[in-house]
Amino acid sequence: MGSKSLFFFAVLSISLAFSPPPAFAENEEITGTDPGLVMNFYKDSCPQAEDIIKEQVKLLYKRHKNTAFSWLRNIFHDCAVQSCDASLLLDSTRRSLSEKETDRSFGLRNFRYLDTIKEAVERECPGVVSCSDILVLSARDGIVSLGGPYIPLKTGRRDGRKSRAEILEEYLPDHNESMSVVLDRFSAIGINTPGVVALLGAHSVGRTHCVKLVHRLYPEVDPELNPDHVEHMLHKCPDAIPDPKAVQYVRNDRGTPMVLDNNYYRNILDNKGLLIVDHQLAADKRTKPYVKKMAKSQDYFFKEFGRAITILSENNPLTGTKGEIRKQCSVVNKHN
Repeated sequence: MGSKSLFFFAVLSISLAFSPPPAFAENEEITGTDPGLVMNFYKDSCPQAEDIIKEQVKLLYKRHKNTAFSWLRNIFHDCAVQSCDASLLLDSTRRSLSEKETDRSFGLRNFRYLDTIKEAVERECPGVVSCSDILVLSARDGIVSLGGPYIPLKTGRRDGRKSRAEILEEYLPDHNESMSVVLDRFSAIGINTPGVVALLGAHSVGRTHCVKLVHRLYPEVDPELNPDHVEHMLHKCPDAIPDPKAVQYVRNDRGTPMVLDNNYYRNILDNKGLLIVDHQLAADKRTKPYVKKMAKSQDYFFKEFGRAITILSENNPLTGTKGEIRKQCSVVNKHN
């Protein structure tokens, strides 16, 4: 998973004029209440929704294991930018660039598999389940596929109608940002320091493209890197200016590259972190104590990881009559 940045996790301007799907419209009009996010939101309107999503995630993971990295990254890249409303999934239009096509979203892929999940849900319950809930639940189930904890997450999100490509830089910290910036960005959405340390533990899985690494290797090797790891990095990234379209990358964790575990923390304490932010996490006095604690206890890592993912997934969602339920995740609905 390219750091893309894994991290790397204002009120949304949205028209309130769009009607909710029939399943909710009548109740909203009579009571005027917004149930917000709740557990098992679709228990009446689409009882099989979560089971369908879970089954699709299992099937897709079996065929294309790297999809799990993508689902995990999606929840950060979508939910950390103002609202957890699937704005990440929108395609570019003649008037606006999509979030997923910006430089900050370099390496994000596999959106077609979210479309596959959406299509399966639509066959069961047309126009009921939002793309934003599918994005969040696929991340939850993808985490389990990677050996991570099962995190109970609420549903009831609705989809936004606007991409936020122009403001990504304000919300998503880059892999070269200072630790102060990273902590501040996450703090703004309610995630504290141990939560930040746990979220970056997602670097335990996936891979990082050489484009993101070469500044630590060329023209001179970063002296902070473990010499035993440098040889492998140079072998994987032999060019000072790698082709961004080439398949040149380094596994984030060579020991257990397909498992979400606390090995990441042992690696960064041993100066084997690939990115500047990985090194800073293990060196900064504000974060190092939590890195050490998570390196010793996977249970503690999972506990803080689950808490942080929950907060991230509940960041300023559209609920009630706000937004819409997209028919296709890549385009907004057409309204006459």
